[in-house]
Amino acid sequence: MKRLHLHDTLSRDRSEIFPEDGKIFRFYCCGPTVYGPAHIGNFRAFLVQDFLRRVIELSGIKTLHVRNITDVDDKTIREAQKSDLSLIDFTAEWTKRFHQDAKELNMLDPHIEPSAVQHIPEQIQLIEKLIESGNAYPSEDGSVYFSVRSYPDYGKLTRIDQRDLMAGAGETANDADEYDKDNVCDFVLWKARKPEDGDNYWDSPWGSGRPGWHLECSAMGMKYLGESFDLHAGGVDLCFPHHENEIAQSEACTGKDFVRHWFHNEHLMVDGSKMSKSLGNLYTLRDIHDRGFSASELRYSLLSGSYRTKINFSFDRMNEARINLKRIAILVRDLGADLPSYEELCECASSEDTVPGPFESSWDALLEDLNAPAALGELFVAIKPLEKELAEGNVTDADKKAALNGLALLIHAFGWVLPEPESIQVSLDVPDHVKDLAEKRWAAKEDKDWAESDRLRDAVLAEGWVIKDSKDGYDLEPS
Repeated sequence: MKRLHLHDTLSRDRSEIFPEDGKIFRFYCCGPTVYGPAHIGNFRAFLVQDFLRRVIELSGIKTLHVRNITDVDDKTIREAQKSDLSLIDFTAEWTKRFHQDAKELNMLDPHIEPSAVQHIPEQIQLIEKLIESGNAYPSEDGSVYFSVRSYPDYGKLTRIDQRDLMAGAGETANDADEYDKDNVCDFVLWKARKPEDGDNYWDSPWGSGRPGWHLECSAMGMKYLGESFDLHAGGVDLCFPHHENEIAQSEACTGKDFVRHWFHNEHLMVDGSKMSKSLGNLYTLRDIHDRGFSASELRYSLLSGSYRTKINFSFDRMNEARINLKRIAILVRDLGADLPSYEELCECASSEDTVPGPFESSWDALLEDLNAPAALGELFVAIKPLEKELAEGNVTDADKKAALNGLALLIHAFGWVLPEPESIQVSLDVPDHVKDLAEKRWAAKEDKDWAESDRLRDAVLAEGWVIKDSKDGYDLEPS
């Protein structure tokens, strides 16, 4: 069976994904900071990571997946103080909400989900090693900093050098807090206690305080996956400074390559703009439900574009997701059998028995850098003749089984939960641009401009909608 090839942020090249130890693919994902509900931009990253894991496992490779919970940082402490709750109680509520949303979105549970608060001792031990090796130093106020000058390879992930940092990037990006550090490039490993932290502090050899944000992922990643592991994932916004700092502090501590492969997804746009509260376009899963859409439709939409490019979320796109999921659900029903389970397909893949059938080109597209747009395009190219042959009764039971197995491979890879075909409502929200085309087509029909009327009818059909004419008007239905 073909193997997955994936773009590596560090090498800027595409390479085959395989476990270095030949047994288990060990990977770490930066998880949520639990101070409020995760929005759909956050979930794009988590869904892409889930998508990646599924494709790896369905290609026959066992995984060990670690995703952390950030439950101590400036934001969690600030919001816990505002809410008059302890940090533990405050972050527990938002962690619970994240898990509920993740379950609705059909995300696989990580094998290990460590929290930063639970791993303060490991973070202190890492700082001690870095001070001992000369890569870190305590300041007069009890904070501890990593010395960027002590690690010559700093910046290799993002191609930033220390001259750029001296020009100001270190002050604005590495650590915005005003602590007493020797060099503007240096970043904080331990933050001395401040009055506004309240009771949220821990004892250390340098005084009471708390870890810097960058430290937790190094400490937890190395604890559960080893000093060097296969892949590290996160949003592109984490490349600098978070992942750059992880590399520096980890490799300075161990003298080993921290990660073999770096995997980053691009941002999510909403209606062509960056998400923000001020624009009113920062949606949570509950907001999506309030608009009448399901978690599965959101999952389809967020995974329909290439993970390496920005995608634009819109409710027109959600309507398209609903139509496409309905079409796939109807095909599964018409193939007349139960889908093989995710576990069954993973077991078959490990013994080289997975057969994608008529959907082989779609599966092959996923193995080339998770090319979701190409995979979906090939999927619907394969579906069209299959639907026709099923309608005509020209598909044998053996062909149905082969088609169902191949289709199941894609359904499980994308993690779709299909609707029941009989229960799907056709009263969907018609996208504005489709309404506009339909109105122009009606006007052309009224003017007896038959050529233009036909052209616009075809344009509407190409958007996935059928015009149903009546004596006094028309209706629009999904095709």
